Order: sequence, then C-alpha cells, then structure tokens
Amino acid sequence: MKKYPLVWLLFLLLTFCAEKKEKEASTNMATRTIPNIAPNRYNVAFLIMHGVYNTEFTAPFDIFQHTQYREGIKAMNTFTVANTLEPITSFEGVRILPDFDYTKDSIPAIDILVVPSAKHHLDTDLEDSAMIDFVRSVSQNALFVTSHCDGAFVLAKAGVLDSVVSTTFPSDIEKYRDMFPNLQVKDSVLFVHDGKFITSAGGAKSFEAALYLCEHLYGKEIARDLAKGLVIDWDLSQVPSLILQ
Repeated sequence: MKKYPLVWLLFLLLTFCAEKKEKEASTNMATRTIPNIAPNRYNVAFLIMHGVYNTEFTAPFDIFQHTQYREGIKAMNTFTVANTLEPITSFEGVRILPDFDYTKDSIPAIDILVVPSAKHHLDTDLEDSAMIDFVRSVSQNALFVTSHCDGAFVLAKAGVLDSVVSTTFPSDIEKYRDMFPNLQVKDSVLFVHDGKFITSAGGAKSFEAALYLCEHLYGKEIARDLAKGLVIDWDLSQVPSLILQ
C-alpha cells in the first residue's frame, strides 16, 4: 500500500515535465524567426549538420544571398535545413541556428540544394538514413543539386550521382573511387557540371562553383558583378572545370 503514493507522485512528476516540455516547444515556435521566402525566386536550401565546414557553407551562401541585390534577375532565397532546430556547431566552432528541421517542418519547395562538406561525411553521416533519404527526395525535383568538398559522398550515398560525372576534395578522390566504384569520377578540376548536378573540390574554391552556377543562370555580367562585390576576379575560362550539362 505504501508504494501507491510514490507511484502517484512519479506520475504527477512525469506529467508536469511533459507539459513543461510541450509549453517550451510552443513558446519556441511562437518566437521562432522564419526566413522571408519571397515569391518568384529560386529557393536555395543549405543542408547543415554538426561538423559542417565553414567555408563550404559560407562561400556559396555569400554568392547566392547577394543575388537579391541585383536588379532584373530571378534572385535567390537562401535558408538552412538540418535535422534539428537546435544550434549546429561547425567544425571550426561557429554556432549556426537552422531555419528548418527537415524531419518535422513543412519546407518550401527547394529549387537548389547545397550540400557543404562536414567532418563525418566519409563515415557516420553516411549512416544517417533520414538525411540520405531527404537528399534523395529533394534531388528528384530540384533544378540543381550542388556539393562542395566531401559533400559529394552524401550525394553518392543517396545514389543520385550514378549516371553523371562528379568530383570531390582532391585528397579524397581515391577514397571516393574506392567507396563508390560505380561512379564516373573526374580529378584535377575545381568543379564538374553534369545534368542538374554540380560537384566541387570545395574549400575556398567553393566560390568558383557558386559563381559558375550564377553565370549559368544569369550570364557573365551578373556573375562578374557578384564576384566583384566579394573582391574575386572571376573568369570562367580560367577555371579548371568539366562542364557537360
């Protein structure tokens, strides 16, 4: 008989904790800032996770976000997606607050998916079936899917690169070939464009791949103007690349 008061107390405690958690979640949703998704623009989603490398995320984000300051073009809405709304910590220690949780949220239709590299893209991230399924699903309808550095491993794991030529971080080319022997892999280039897929060597050269996509969409003048705003000398003819389309 003495156990019942303890059981009842435990029940009340669990109920209180559940209600508190639900209330906190509702409060977070109420105060959450959703990025402005302007109409008649390309929706560009950046897939981020713990250990994402700063440059492969921020380089294309910089280029694409600046399109909204150019007149007469279909600019880009830029936002981040992750498997959580909690802060993501990059490999270098920067904390990033995701805009959307792809496991729970209703996400705007994605026209361009960007997959930056992350610390575990050669191992444990490839075991994340929800993330791989998300990439595979988005790739079906996206206009373009881009990767930087080892982000190509994620695309390859999702099976979306099976019929195209791709590349990755230079020192990981052999690992890439060994892990995915069915792929057509190109080395000694900064990026490859085949079909809707643009795979990049990454690092600071992520700027080149992003500028190339802008030139592909908007023309040379807009691409050069975007590059100039970031103090980059842009000339596609001087960039080692493979463009198959």
